[in-house]
Amino acid sequence: MRNPRHWYAVLAAMLLALTPALAAAVEVGEKAPDFELTSTQSGKFKLSEQAGKKNVIVQFYVLDFTPT
Repeated sequence: MRNPRHWYAVLAAMLLALTPALAAAVEVGEKAPDFELTSTQSGKFKLSEQAGKKNVIVQFYVLDFTPT
């Protein structure tokens, strides 16, 4: 039997996949909402600071780093 946390992660992924309103909050071609994250190179990374300077790809891994 698998760890119960595994099933919670699977359930969460299924709910996101089955909820178009949440999964598709930003349409293809739309500007992404501004956000700020801790940088891997110390400091903060803010999306709005990259506007006009660099192309930024935002990619999310729903089940990445979850126990298998």
